[in-house]
Amino acid sequence: MRYSGSNMNGNKMIKKELKWIVILCMFLAFQTSNAQLTDLARLEYSFIPQSNSEDQYTRLRALLNYPIKLKEDDYLIIGAEYNRIFLNLEESYPFDTSKLNRLHIIDLNLGYTFKWNENWRFGVKFNPRIASTLTESLTSDDFFLNGGIFFVNDKTNSVSLKRPYRLILGLTYNATTGLPFPLPFISYYRALNKNWSFNAGVPKSNLKYTFNEKNNMQAFVGLDGYLAHLQKSTIINGQNVDHISLSVAIGGLGYEYCFTKHLVAYMYTGYTFRLNNVLRNKDREEVFKLNDLNAFYLRTGLKFKI
Repeated sequence: MRYSGSNMNGNKMIKKELKWIVILCMFLAFQTSNAQLTDLARLEYSFIPQSNSEDQYTRLRALLNYPIKLKEDDYLIIGAEYNRIFLNLEESYPFDTSKLNRLHIIDLNLGYTFKWNENWRFGVKFNPRIASTLTESLTSDDFFLNGGIFFVNDKTNSVSLKRPYRLILGLTYNATTGLPFPLPFISYYRALNKNWSFNAGVPKSNLKYTFNEKNNMQAFVGLDGYLAHLQKSTIINGQNVDHISLSVAIGGLGYEYCFTKHLVAYMYTGYTFRLNNVLRNKDREEVFKLNDLNAFYLRTGLKFKI
């Protein structure tokens, strides 16, 4: 079957748009996962070894948020988050990979929330970010501005409801997507009975079974990723490479152990069913794709939550 040039161009444009939609979802997922409003502190370790490859990905993460009560039901939240990413690229690539071994992502978290009315709480957050290899002095290319606004209807502690729920609606802006407008965000949680509950949304959806006050398990699907600036650019295929990005889609099982109501240890394990690790130019267009074989996934840590 023959296709006209216009149809072929149209198909290419559609594929490009769909690809960017996926990438945007990944970066939105990473941003919102970094902004869990209920987490006051978190220490976390993530690991993705590459199947049939010597490459592997490791991330260490530390987060601290401190709420300051301004008046009844009004809080100012100040915090910070640090991610150190280790890219062990041991495969044979047609360029020097030593410039990509260490990435640093540093976020300053500033938030404000207050009771809007009897049913809704309003929240706003602002997240200046440094995402870079940090091998040289900082430049404007190492800085990103992220943020969002949220409306929360939380009925999880309601004694009158048979199936308590929590609905979060919002708009988020993430400079790493390269789009000059905010993107929608939605998350919906509902308890089905004393044992079963679910959460539908981005960056993670799950179906959870609670054994008792201490133990629960869940089946989940989730998104993760990052974009960082490479301070020492590399020429590949005749183009300067200035950024690196990773986007992954994951499915698996998770387990949580609650030492107290607020202190929780967790472990999520599964498999990546989409992994896209890409070197990009200054306009964030794809220049070179690193190993993208799907692999085992592990994330474990300790968190203190509200």
